[in-house]
Amino acid sequence: MPAYIIARFTIHDRGSYDRYDAAFMTVFAKFKGKLLSADESPDVLQGEWNHTRSVLLEFPDKRSARAWMLSPEYRAIAQHRIDASEGDIIMVEGFDGTATSG
Repeated sequence: MPAYIIARFTIHDRGSYDRYDAAFMTVFAKFKGKLLSADESPDVLQGEWNHTRSVLLEFPDKRSARAWMLSPEYRAIAQHRIDASEGDIIMVEGFDGTATSG
């Protein structure tokens, strides 16, 4: 089942974040992920949005997503993102059509 990573960041050092961005796709492509959205001006439909970037990634499954995020290649470039921004990242599982209680 597909897994999605949803991230939102407030960038405070554009130069460092740009170094992360420059290396991102090369590393990301090795893990069969899809970049579905990277938006710095999303439309806020409800609530408050105090971040400067939102990202939506798709992977074949949670295992693939974790393999990417924990890989030495990604961890090496992620340090630029960590140094350059504050944010939140979650992983959710795709919907298979079966209702869940929640």
